[in-house]
Amino acid sequence: MYRIAICDDDEQQRKQVRRMLITLSVKTGVEFELIEFTSGEQLIAHYENQEAPFHILVLDIEMSGLNGIQTAQKLRAMKRNHEQIVFLTSYAEYMLESFDVVTFQYLIKPVEPEIFEMKMRKLCEYFQERDQTILIIKSAYDEIVLRQDDVIAIEAVKSLTVKSKLKFTTVGAVYDDGRGLISSYAKELKNSRFLQIHRSILINLLHVHKFSSNKVVMSNGMELPIGRSKIKEVKDVCTKFMVMKGE
Repeated sequence: MYRIAICDDDEQQRKQVRRMLITLSVKTGVEFELIEFTSGEQLIAHYENQEAPFHILVLDIEMSGLNGIQTAQKLRAMKRNHEQIVFLTSYAEYMLESFDVVTFQYLIKPVEPEIFEMKMRKLCEYFQERDQTILIIKSAYDEIVLRQDDVIAIEAVKSLTVKSKLKFTTVGAVYDDGRGLISSYAKELKNSRFLQIHRSILINLLHVHKFSSNKVVMSNGMELPIGRSKIKEVKDVCTKFMVMKGE
């Protein structure tokens, strides 16, 4: 499911965008959660209040108060860089400015439903491909976007104060204040190069240096224990993966 913000001070325009997205959802089976905003200020306040972020922002440019470009600039300044922006406007002269905020699409009103549908289909395809290569983790304070290939291991961490605390070790940093369940990440990454070797440990096979009957040594020197019930599976999977890599 993709969360989409529709930001336009014209109610009829918001309704039209909503109709087109609902029609697209029915045709494709892709689920959208649609939330409307009547001004750029209202959308900015949504993020300032740390409410759930969006995948896609459909922004009008000519609005009272903050216009669409200014709204996008503020969001990018807030490090909201993974939201994809679609501008809908009656004015072509803003196109060059829109490039500065990394715009996915710039559409001139009135937008034909077929054109809008085609562009949104491409955007959904982009997210589907991107989701296979990145991992968004939740920490106590923010969401962090990581490349899956950079993640070495995910470990459940015991804590007296925090429930379901996780540590993410990557090639460049360690994030030890993550939130969530190992089982959830194992399910999310089941079609990737990740393997659960212990009830509290998930590893990236790309970073396995060597393994024995009771532990796995990762590319950064980490030594991680293999759960007793996982020994045969880890041996089989790691051996097959290393053979495929030619090691």
